[in-house]
Amino acid sequence: VQLVESGGGLVQTGGSLRLSCAASGRAFSTYAMGWFRQAPGKEREFVAAFSRTGGLTSYSDSVKGRFTISRDNAKNTMYLQMNSLKPEDTAVYYCAASSTSIIASISTMYNIWGQGTQVTVSS
Repeated sequence: VQLVESGGGLVQTGGSLRLSCAASGRAFSTYAMGWFRQAPGKEREFVAAFSRTGGLTSYSDSVKGRFTISRDNAKNTMYLQMNSLKPEDTAVYYCAASSTSIIASISTMYNIWGQGTQVTVSS
């Protein structure tokens, strides 16, 4: 499967963005999916994950209550709805797929990555 993110951009503090991750190739529904982000000078960090079956979600404490992950297996697409954005949310956001995990918050558990999309939140 190949992943392509879109939907990033520049938004003011308190604003919203919705990221999309379109998958092509092997059956999308057989993968656990996740979103990660990496700010300049920092390590890549977990944002949110969706289980292979779609029944489980997981969020980092920093985005819980503000971000919502979802997936549409019919469209082979995953989404990240980001509300109440803060300057500290500024980063390159990556979607990832895992063919071996049911659900995962560790980057090394994912074996397929998109190219990333920039999200910038101005203060």
